[in-house]
Amino acid sequence: MKELTHFINGAQVKGTSGNFGDVYNPATGEVQAKLPLATPEEVSAAVEDAAKAQVAWGATNPQKRARVMMKMVALMNRDMDVLAEALSREHGKTIPDAKGDLQRGLEVIEYCIGAPQMLKGEYTDDAGPGIDMYSMRQPLGVVASIMPFNFPAMMPLWHVGPALACGNAVVLKPSERDPSVPLMLAELFVEAGLPAGVFQVVNGTKEAVDTLLDHEIIQGVSFVGSTPIAQYIYSRATANGKRAQCFGGAKNHLIVMPDADIDQAADALIGAGFGAAGERCMAVSVAVPVGEETADRLIDALVPRIEKLRVAPYTDGDDVDFGPVVTREAKERILGLIQSGVDQGAELVVDNRDFKLQGYEDGFFVGPHLFDKVTPDMDIYRQEIFGPVLSTVRAGSYEEALKLAMDHEYGNGTAIFTRDGDTARDFAHRVNIGMVGINVPIPVPLAYHTFGGWKKSMFGDLNQHGPDSFKFYTRTKTITSRWPSGIKEGGEFNFKAMD
Repeated sequence: MKELTHFINGAQVKGTSGNFGDVYNPATGEVQAKLPLATPEEVSAAVEDAAKAQVAWGATNPQKRARVMMKMVALMNRDMDVLAEALSREHGKTIPDAKGDLQRGLEVIEYCIGAPQMLKGEYTDDAGPGIDMYSMRQPLGVVASIMPFNFPAMMPLWHVGPALACGNAVVLKPSERDPSVPLMLAELFVEAGLPAGVFQVVNGTKEAVDTLLDHEIIQGVSFVGSTPIAQYIYSRATANGKRAQCFGGAKNHLIVMPDADIDQAADALIGAGFGAAGERCMAVSVAVPVGEETADRLIDALVPRIEKLRVAPYTDGDDVDFGPVVTREAKERILGLIQSGVDQGAELVVDNRDFKLQGYEDGFFVGPHLFDKVTPDMDIYRQEIFGPVLSTVRAGSYEEALKLAMDHEYGNGTAIFTRDGDTARDFAHRVNIGMVGINVPIPVPLAYHTFGGWKKSMFGDLNQHGPDSFKFYTRTKTITSRWPSGIKEGGEFNFKAMD
């Protein structure tokens, strides 16, 4: 049985607690590794060592820090296949999906190469008589990143990259379900030239998280996960005087207008609804066709596409559409919500509750499901399922469809498919959701824009990556400078009041 490690002060370090978690192969249901779970003392020691290492790293000029990011891009490209295979083995994603996970993280590291430009301050000459004013952006110090299982490469890189580029040290607590890639990325950062101790990886459970939230050295906290946990972490971190950005759940609607290309909309819904087994915070889990005719046409287009989806382990090749969900508990929760949809009166058009994959009967596979005639009071509509389940809610008008998206407690992403520019523009301006797609099913911004939802999908003031990340991971210091006049004439001082 493979025993994983922490990554402390530039090296793999065995845990000392004697407590371990199981890391599963989701395709087979078998335990493939043991993960050490850190004690509060281990977490604190990692934080304290990070604080020591941060002093010199924070004093390193931004251009030299950017060169580490530049080297990291090259190393990730070099090791892309190895990283993707490790990610798929623990998470269950297909290899192409795993490479997409890595690529979207790598793009943020590429953006961080521009740190010297992003960290420039402002300057005002002659703000008053002989007075100049300027600002500088300085690192927070040591920050913590508490990351989810569904993107074990992308999410850590989205947070760790900007934090390091800004001159901070980072203590990362990855998901216990798929920790190998974060550990591998930490090794690559050291190979890229990052000083030992600036990036620490500690594995653990809630006890480790609470230690980070309470530790006086930690100045900022970033989190991605479910909304209840996001609320908890945000509340505890800010109560301890820390800066926090916490990203929670989602229930993303895709509105299909009567003038939309139905085949285009159906293809979009297949990829956005069932890719990565639906384990994406930007997955489209609710289709909202406007009008009965539109709804009937959409269902007719979706059914044959869903029935052709190939569900299998990543080892079966690149033509696999999606693999297992991450744990047995996740599978049971998804199937329970599907049953609740049936019990509450939704029409289960594509039913794969009895899905079994020959040779992988103990794996965590869930077949694709399609519901029609779902109503807003049903659990499958209100809750984030995080599985391969697409719900169809029929709307009688554009205004009714818009209201569905706006009234939901989550506000991560949404999309509209239409050929009408006026409708699209109205939707983009009015909808109270953070990321909007127009004929784009998963509107995830590129690295040089910011990613973040509204309502109960996000707690905090600044989003992930893009310019917001450099604002989050730095403090602004403003200097007002006035030099006594007259020294050059022999030491005569004459302070004049500002006009």
